[in-house]
Amino acid sequence: MNRKILDLAIPNIISSISVPLIGIVDMALMGRMPSADYIGGVALGSLILNFIYWGFGFLRFGTSGFTSQSLGRRDIEGSFHVLIRAVALGLISGVILIILNQPISWAGFKLLSGEPNVVNFAEVYFVIKIWAAPASLVQFAMFGWFIGMQNSRIPMIVAVTANVVNVLCSVLFVAFLKLDIRGVALGYVVGQYTGLVMAIFFYFRHFNKLGKYWNLKESLNRLKMKEFMNMNMDIFIRTMCLIFVFSFFTAVSASSDLRTNGKETVLAVNSILMQFFMFFSFVIDGFAQAAEAMAGRFIGARDSSKLKKLIRISFYWGSGCSLIFTITYLLAGENIIRLLTNNTNIISNAKPYFYWISIIPIVSFSAFLWDGIYIGATAGKAMRNSMLISSIAVFFPAYYILQVYIGNHGLWLAFILFMISRTITLWAMAPKAIFQTIKYQDSGEVRKIL
Repeated sequence: MNRKILDLAIPNIISSISVPLIGIVDMALMGRMPSADYIGGVALGSLILNFIYWGFGFLRFGTSGFTSQSLGRRDIEGSFHVLIRAVALGLISGVILIILNQPISWAGFKLLSGEPNVVNFAEVYFVIKIWAAPASLVQFAMFGWFIGMQNSRIPMIVAVTANVVNVLCSVLFVAFLKLDIRGVALGYVVGQYTGLVMAIFFYFRHFNKLGKYWNLKESLNRLKMKEFMNMNMDIFIRTMCLIFVFSFFTAVSASSDLRTNGKETVLAVNSILMQFFMFFSFVIDGFAQAAEAMAGRFIGARDSSKLKKLIRISFYWGSGCSLIFTITYLLAGENIIRLLTNNTNIISNAKPYFYWISIIPIVSFSAFLWDGIYIGATAGKAMRNSMLISSIAVFFPAYYILQVYIGNHGLWLAFILFMISRTITLWAMAPKAIFQTIKYQDSGEVRKIL
């Protein structure tokens, strides 16, 4: 099973690593602009886009869970219909987002506090980048389906190629064509449409035979769509809570509440330090996606013994990975920051927070792995409840209590407590949300997995 986990995890890790590299390159390019407002503009513009793209994350998560379970039941036709449902929903949603980009931009930035120059940069960044929405959302659906079909190599090839194109175009547009923040936004759009074309190409190359199951009426069956959307609504609520925590983190960083040497400095410092967490999260998410694909297949096949073995081995890999990141951040944190910006004021203000960044991998890796297992089990309600508890009952109270006494350190500590809470609640809910449902299936009782 170790080999199977690595066969799925390594391509996921490679493709996932390429995602934060975009953010790192964007920060590095904007970090060399004459003002920290450029970094703030990317951070605030990404804030609105994260609400949108992460909110539609269910297109990948739900698609993967339903697909892997269909595969475990040897229902290939059913897995094909899952793909059509997800792609149709992603394409329609992406077009709607483009049509509504102006009111979304206006409403989003009205709710955010920031200096006028920062907001102006953020609006330019958002209006350009939203044109990638159809390509991004359809890719969410297709990546989830590929992973559910136990193929993580195609998403790896597509994601890495698209992100390399993104980075190269961003560097070209910013460094050579002098398009500043417009360049990094336009680079993303080019990269996403490149990825969509490649994903479609690989589908027809490897799965073209599934076209014999084409039946639009069956794919968009009202009851099947309702089942798909009900489960995904729980994941949507869970994801929106997660987005709200990250968005609140950025919005508070841009406010005057945590002022040290100016709120622009706090925003720039926290935005750069958050790249450390994002980089780790995308690496550990490679193992989570492997667990997701395999857990769904074992649950579909009603094989509880292999599921338990999968969970045990996944946590061995996760703990080792988190330890490596913690040691790396402790020893090389300042050097990593210097790769992102040459602004000495930002670097000096970031140093007091290195220790928070260093312990985040240790306290958060379990939450990522459990997320993958819950997604494979399509246990949306439990994921939703865990996130509601961790955000509403832990993160926000902790922030409002701690920031009064320790300022920006309180924000980082509240974030760490949030990740610890997610781990504890997901551990506690697993027996009922995952293992008990397999027992019901094994006994022959008709029961859907949460």
